[in-house]
Formats: sequence, structure tokens, C-alpha cells
Amino acid sequence: MRAISERRTNSMLSAEITQLLSPVKQFLQCETPAQWLAVAAKPESLPLLLQDHLICELKAAQSAMYLIRRYASDEQSGEALLQWLKPFEDFTYRQQGDWQALAGLSLKKSMLPKANSAYAQDLIDKMVLLIKEELHHFYQVLEVMAENGIEYEKITSSRYARGLLRHVRTYEPQAMVDKLICGAFIEARSCERFAKLAPLLPKPIADFYISLLRSEARHYQDYLTLATEIAGQDISERIAFFAAIEAELISSPDADFKFHSGVPA
Repeated sequence: MRAISERRTNSMLSAEITQLLSPVKQFLQCETPAQWLAVAAKPESLPLLLQDHLICELKAAQSAMYLIRRYASDEQSGEALLQWLKPFEDFTYRQQGDWQALAGLSLKKSMLPKANSAYAQDLIDKMVLLIKEELHHFYQVLEVMAENGIEYEKITSSRYARGLLRHVRTYEPQAMVDKLICGAFIEARSCERFAKLAPLLPKPIADFYISLLRSEARHYQDYLTLATEIAGQDISERIAFFAAIEAELISSPDADFKFHSGVPA
């Protein structure tokens, strides 16, 4: 009976993953190349993979914080966001503090929207939730690293996010729309890679990556919802523009192996 129950549970999980990934795969123009997965599957790649994943979680939180501070919140709320992320940034960039002290750190102030913005509250609601989840994932990655005897070391960023953001328009509100679309692609690619990586990694790490799929799938949809809301018009042409850039970054040779890197050169 236990074996039957486990098979039923696995079957239900597989169906849920397929359902989550279906719109993600339609959104992205290409899948992760087999060459990248072959390198990622090597045991010696795991420390770098986890270290870069850790930094990606923080950068996702920082990007969401920037959007709130730049476009949605009052000055005091923006300062509260800075203080919330500071211990995570101190640990990551300045290697200060004990990582275990990061557990449970939370936002100390309610976010107040700018009075003259029609979309500020929606942006705050979606991005604050995203920050909470990304910082929780950040701590979870540190736990995985500790369990596998991997110490955190500073590493350089990959070309991926820079490669997308360099094409953001320089005038508003188009710049904001583009940044949100870029955020959607980063989250969608993360979701796709978690699913691709899971079968190649030790089971505890695989289970962790599978657990991230729900939030990552929702994050990319939240970014797209906000982009459409703020643009006030069809943005499919702009999405297609960034889709092509993203696919090029993923499918072209890349000398720097990272979580979002291209084909290993």
C-alpha cells in the first residue's frame, strides 16, 4: 500500500510540474541546452552552481526592491526596504555576519504607496511577496550549502541579466515596462532550469529545486501582469523582442559557467 501511495503522490507531483512548466516553456523561445546540463551534472560543478544560485536569489530581491523604491513607495518605506536587505547584502558582498542570523529577518514597516500612482499598491503587494520568498530561498540555499560542506565564496556575476537589461529603453513608462519584462524572463528561465536540473542532482537538492517551481512560476506571471497593467496596451511585440535576446544568451557560447549561462564554451 505504501508503494502504491508513493507512486500516486509522485504521479500527482509530476502532473503539477508539467502544468506549471507548460506556460513557462511557451514563454521561453528555447530550452536549456544539453551541453549546459552536462556540465551542471558534474559533481565538481555543484559548489559554483549553488553559490551563483544564492547570489541570483539576492539579486532578484534587490531588483524587486528597486522597482518599489523607484516607482511605487514613499521615501520612508523605501528606507525600510533598504534596511531589510542590508544584512543579506553585507553577508554576500562584504562577507560580514553569520548566515544563520539571517533566518526570519522581516520587513519592519508597512509599505505606503505614492499617492499619485494608479499601480503603486499592486506593484508593492506583488514585489514585497517576491522579496520575502527570494530571501527565504536565499537562506535555504545557504542551508543546502552547509549540509554539503560548501563554503560561500564571492564570485563574479554572469552576463545574463546584464545582457537583457542593456536593451531596456531609457524613457518612462517604457523603461519600467521593459524592466518588468526582463524580470519575467529571468524568473521563467530560473523555473525552467530548476526543473531541468532536479533529475541530475542529489535527491535532497533535487527536492529543494522542485519545491521552488511554484513560486518561480508565479513570479514571472506577476511581472508580466504588472508590465501589461502599466503599459496599458498590448506588449506582445516587446515580449517577443526580449524573448529573442534571452534565447540568444542561453543558446550561444559562454565562457563563464553560471546558473543562467549559455552553452559552455
